[in-house]
Amino acid sequence: MPYKKPKIEKIFFTIGEVAEMVDVTPPTIRYWESSFDELSPKKSSKGTRLFSKEDIETVKFIHFLVKERGMTVKGVQQKLKSNRQSTIENWEIVKRLQKIKDELIAIKNEMDE
Repeated sequence: MPYKKPKIEKIFFTIGEVAEMVDVTPPTIRYWESSFDELSPKKSSKGTRLFSKEDIETVKFIHFLVKERGMTVKGVQQKLKSNRQSTIENWEIVKRLQKIKDELIAIKNEMDE
């Protein structure tokens, strides 16, 4: 039986990797970190920020509200304090719909070929 290389999944990501995933700059993420209590990545002994998958989801959530919905940072802070759960549920619905849209576009492209 041939050797199968085990799939290694990263647990922590650097701020540069997260910034690239979300398409923002590292200073933007640092600003959001100082503005939102919900975003608190671990720090290494050298001070490097280490983002978990939960932290990345929080960054994506903030990005969605600020960049895609056009809310201010103060507005997002108030929204998270007043009705965080319904905001997260709405965001989950948007993510699922985007995934369905991407799948439908892929199917359409296959049919066009």
